[in-house]
Amino acid sequence: MNPRVSVLIPAHDEAEYIESCLQAVFASDPLPAGLAGEVLVLANGCSDATAALARAVPCPDGWQLQVMELPEGGKLGALNAGDAAARGNILIYLDADVLVSPALIPQIAETLAEDTPLYASGRPQVAPARSALTRAYARLWTRLPFFTSGVPGFGVFAMTRAGRQRWRHWPDIIADDIFARLNFAPEERVQVPAGYTWPMVEGFRNLVRVRRRQNAGVAEITARYPELERNEDKGQPGTGTVLRLLLNDPAGFLTYAGVALAVKTPMFASRTRWTRGR
Repeated sequence: MNPRVSVLIPAHDEAEYIESCLQAVFASDPLPAGLAGEVLVLANGCSDATAALARAVPCPDGWQLQVMELPEGGKLGALNAGDAAARGNILIYLDADVLVSPALIPQIAETLAEDTPLYASGRPQVAPARSALTRAYARLWTRLPFFTSGVPGFGVFAMTRAGRQRWRHWPDIIADDIFARLNFAPEERVQVPAGYTWPMVEGFRNLVRVRRRQNAGVAEITARYPELERNEDKGQPGTGTVLRLLLNDPAGFLTYAGVALAVKTPMFASRTRWTRGR
């Protein structure tokens, strides 16, 4: 049976996370009848044991595992290589530090069963943070409208093959997840009930650097692909929402506001376009 669900995992020096990520994928509930799955680990420019650890993870019946070792680092190049090798009609893009719930991949597969342009993701949950500051930031962040409504798609997003054909190659951009989401109109984006766990970076400096990178990614897409702006459905929180957030969680609000203000100061600038902060 040829695979029809392809899970693509770009991984650059992800030895700490890749085993848990794959184990969660392979612990998924059964795929819908008639579907098989494949996982492509796109190990790009790795200097650690990411590829070897990925190959050692047992692959259950109904799944195939391929580890592609790419000499050059870079997420977008890895995605292009993965797309060329993937055989599925349903493409699921998964960050290596994300843990999917058992129901997520089958629900996405069912939602994207028809090969028309559609996009899907699950319900994100932020993994418990070690630092009190990151926990406070995460509390506020997860109450913002973009998180609680719509289909954010960070960490995990999926599309039909017909949807992926809306662009040729992944461009060299910062925010691949935003680029993918905005290639679909709001009515073409579906959030399934199942969730996944996504880790937030630890500490004030790392939060600022990642937030700066996120802002730069949004600005880059707005400048280079202004036509995609019509598909944006994330509005700014109104005054009433802001006041409720402040009153309900003053510590979270002040932490979030402090990070937002620090983003504007050059001392937190990253020297690279990719900032992980872990």
